[in-house]
Amino acid sequence: MANGGFPFQMSMLTKNNYDNWSIKMKALLGAQDVWDIVEKGFNEQYEASLSQGVKETLRESRKRDKKALFLIYQSVDEDTFEKISNATNAKEAWDKLQTCNKGVEQVKKIRLQTLRGDFERLFIEESESISDYFSRVLTVVNQLKRNGENVDEVKVMEKILRTLNPSFDFIVTNIEENKDLKTMTIEQLMGSLQAYEEKQKRKLNKRRLWSNYYNST
Repeated sequence: MANGGFPFQMSMLTKNNYDNWSIKMKALLGAQDVWDIVEKGFNEQYEASLSQGVKETLRESRKRDKKALFLIYQSVDEDTFEKISNATNAKEAWDKLQTCNKGVEQVKKIRLQTLRGDFERLFIEESESISDYFSRVLTVVNQLKRNGENVDEVKVMEKILRTLNPSFDFIVTNIEENKDLKTMTIEQLMGSLQAYEEKQKRKLNKRRLWSNYYNST
């Protein structure tokens, strides 16, 4: 829905911001003096049997409800609008959005808890290369980000350094003592560890060659 015609910026509902959106919308609807009618709703009545004073109150409530409903419509995209387009009043529209998005939020929270556990359990395997380990770590990190987690890159690098096997102790100590992780990127860290890994492989191959040479003489 369009935002045109308002002297303020509407907060738009997305797949990932329901909690923040609802807080902002409550403030906006309150400022427009219509939040109470969204929260409590109002009883539609047949006017013919009502006194003039009650009719005027009902018409005012109906007007305020339509204003609230319109503001809600203005804060959602077309796909979400289809979910609430049949709502007869603002409370019904609000409740539908809450039901839909709270379910999504709950699923996301459960998914995040699982992914956080996966991240904490990450540890390089005995014969795993640095490249493969980084791929595993970044797969989990990217999934966390896609589910709305704000992942600190320094925390990721500290996790990697902390979970390498003992053969990397020398380079890990060197990086921790001489490098500021805040000025490094994950790619730079991977490059340093891969270079060290390659040196270790060459040393191991040399030892094997010399061992085979001596054993054959």
